[in-house]
Amino acid sequence: MGKLSGLRHLFMTLFLHNFASFMVIPAITDVTMAALCPGRDECSLAIYISGFQQAIIGLGSFVMMPLVGNLSDKHGRKALLTVPITLTIFPLVRFQIVMYGLNSRGKGNMAILAYSRTRSFFYAYYILKILTAMFCEGSVHCLSLAYVADNVPEGRRASAFGILSGIGSCAFVCGTLSTRFLSTASTFQVSTAMAMLSAVYMRVFLPDSIINDNLSTPIISEGKSDGVANQNEEPDKKMQVFKTMPSMEDMLALLKSSLTFSQAAIVSFVSNLADVGLHASLLYYLKARFHFNKDQFADLMVITGVAGTISQLLLMPILAPALGEERLLSVGLFFSSAHMIFYSIAWSFWVPYAAAMFSLFYVFSQPCIRSIVSKQVGPCEQGKAQGIISGIGSFANVASPLAFSPLTALFLSERAPFYFPGFSIMCVGFASMIAFVQSLMIRAIPPISSQRVGNCNYMETA
Repeated sequence: MGKLSGLRHLFMTLFLHNFASFMVIPAITDVTMAALCPGRDECSLAIYISGFQQAIIGLGSFVMMPLVGNLSDKHGRKALLTVPITLTIFPLVRFQIVMYGLNSRGKGNMAILAYSRTRSFFYAYYILKILTAMFCEGSVHCLSLAYVADNVPEGRRASAFGILSGIGSCAFVCGTLSTRFLSTASTFQVSTAMAMLSAVYMRVFLPDSIINDNLSTPIISEGKSDGVANQNEEPDKKMQVFKTMPSMEDMLALLKSSLTFSQAAIVSFVSNLADVGLHASLLYYLKARFHFNKDQFADLMVITGVAGTISQLLLMPILAPALGEERLLSVGLFFSSAHMIFYSIAWSFWVPYAAAMFSLFYVFSQPCIRSIVSKQVGPCEQGKAQGIISGIGSFANVASPLAFSPLTALFLSERAPFYFPGFSIMCVGFASMIAFVQSLMIRAIPPISSQRVGNCNYMETA
């Protein structure tokens, strides 16, 4: 960690942003169920709504991630990070303003989802969340990976990516643990405050890591943090942003440039397909099977987060240089599949808690994929490469709900063809096993990123 002290402001920004994002997750399931199916532990509508939301967000992210990564290669990581971190605040802030207005008319005094569980307010949050998340979902993580790749040598990049993921896991633990001791109303208020703090901290303290000589006009001026573009730019310069969208041919060419890159992309898609399917189904499955609520969800997430944090911050920096990213990726995917299968056959309430301990090992997979990809491209292509992998993962957000949400709703209902509430999660585990088999085909080859040095200059981090 001492050798990565130059990234401390990035780590703090990511921690604050993830803290704000993760702390609302345990409360969302209860709020959704109360808004759509009050008094019930099983609700097919809630499952379909959540699946539809993930699919639409995934479709938007699939389009936006390559563009965001490519723009960050040209305009710098900090300028692009400002947009999703700021947009994350809007749904929560807007809802509090709306509800304060309602309070003056005697209809309530609390923010949407923080204080009101009526269906109309839920749909207001739902729509705004979709619109903002289409750009924000995955952008912060994608740009953070590119920022790390800018400032960390290839030999230490896997460990650095693991530490970055460990910071996210630490925020996950702190956020969900806070939810355990806060009311639903306070949870959303604290989340709003932390989201604002992350945006302010990033703009004030985070130095940019890349300067591109080809484009002298940044998207967001360093002297302004209000996100307003320069109104005096020429029309052709304004169109530069849209012309930077990589074409399908560009993305295919990058995928074909290296067999290792292509294999990593396939693994990324299949593993994300499984992960999204699990996250879309698990909480509803546990609520229907064992009557879990917000507090049990938070406990489960804390166990997962603590184990993942310890593993990524302490174990991965040791194991990655010793085993290599390719082997560590296979280890992570094997345990990912195993823990999903354990969830699906849970016979008692304590089994999900035991399965959550598998996060000690399955958290290796995503940092390893990103490190493998990072070494296959040059320094001027880090944002584009990470954006393409994020886009491929986002496409899994579209496909996974279409496949697994109807299956989950069917087997949690009374219309199930046979009694197996965890059947959809079992199928998710098999999908993860496919990713594991594919990962075994990835062979370690010398990194080629050092051979692709373009016209990029770098700014030292503080």
